[in-house]
Amino acid sequence: MDLGLQGQVVAVTGAGGGIGGAIARFFHGLGARIYAADRAAEALASIGALPGVATEVVDLTDRAAAAAWIRAVEQEAGQAIDVLVNNAGGSLGQTPRAFEEVADADWDSILGINLDAVFVLCRAAVPRMKQAGRGRIINISSRAGLQASLHGVQAYTAAKHAVVGLTRQLASDLGPYGITVNSVAPSLVRTNAARDRQWASYGEEGQRAILNRIGLRRLGTAEEIAKVVAFLASDLASFVNGVVIPVDGGYA
Repeated sequence: MDLGLQGQVVAVTGAGGGIGGAIARFFHGLGARIYAADRAAEALASIGALPGVATEVVDLTDRAAAAAWIRAVEQEAGQAIDVLVNNAGGSLGQTPRAFEEVADADWDSILGINLDAVFVLCRAAVPRMKQAGRGRIINISSRAGLQASLHGVQAYTAAKHAVVGLTRQLASDLGPYGITVNSVAPSLVRTNAARDRQWASYGEEGQRAILNRIGLRRLGTAEEIAKVVAFLASDLASFVNGVVIPVDGGYA
């Protein structure tokens, strides 16, 4: 099926690996023009090797640098961004601790990449989208944005809940300009060493308990997340706005 994404300008953050990499590759396979950002040059190497993909090493917690990347994409593409996928984020290797022991710097670093970067990138991209009279913004949140997280990092849960709230507010604010804003909320996807360690920390019994709560009785893949993002970016979702789609296999 043709999703109508051929030639569209798609900007993906956190595209160096895991879910972001899968999103960039999937859209590339649909003929989109991919602009990929990540904080690590080595992580972007495989994405950058794809024909026509433009990569940029950007610290998205630097607000000026994040906004400058959006302007650079618009300038190089010669138009507004058609699809902005705010995927960069994560728990930054932090592990659960008593709430009263959470340091300011640890709290701020997680909110900086998971929430503040989404704010800055959306703010930078919206003016040209308004001029174009259309646009798609897709924020990757998490099941931790809908309930307490499995890994128990409070700042991560707070940030993802905030991303859900920002998504719904922007959907209302930007809808009159033809811009839709939606979110995809994945459950645990084993995409890197940190997620593998998280999964291993549950032990066999804990893993079995988690899988038994998932209707499909398995964990999802990054590619399955990418497919839902592509749906929201396509004309098939032209009247879908302000929603959060859990992609969790039926977690109950």
